This record gives sequence, structure tokens and C-alpha cells, in this order.
Amino acid sequence: MRLELLYFAWVRERIGIPRETVETEAQTVAALVSELSAREDRYALAFSDLTSLRVAVDQVLTDFDAPLSEAREVAFFPPMTGG
Repeated sequence: MRLELLYFAWVRERIGIPRETVETEAQTVAALVSELSAREDRYALAFSDLTSLRVAVDQVLTDFDAPLSEAREVAFFPPMTGG
């Protein structure tokens, strides 16, 4: 399947790009993260601590065990703070 990936804040800084389109067979967000982390060190660094990340699938906040079967877009970003 083809997915549009969006990276925000320090995730974007570590990976070095704001977005990309990937072809994947990953069935869950966690599997996608594993696939990306195996690509290059910059992805491994960005995804090294999933407790400091949030994820949205098709603009809906979800967990890393969320399925990707019908997904078109996955966004990764740090937790938001108020202020």
C-alpha cells in the first residue's frame, strides 16, 4: 500500500524531511515504524522512544497498534503542550 507520511517538530528535524510517500506492507503503525527504523540511522533515532511520540492515522489520533489497512496518511509528532 502507498502511504503519505508526515513528520512534525523534532521528528522532522531528526529525519530531515517534512513528508514522504512510501510503499509498505506494514499492517500496523508499529510495523511501519519498525520498517522505517531499519532503513537508516536517522529514522532509528527519530523512533527510538515511542513514549515521546504521538501518531495520527488519517488525521485521527491513535495508538501505535492501530491498523493501516485503509490508511492514506500517517503523521508523527511529539506530545503537544499548552501555554
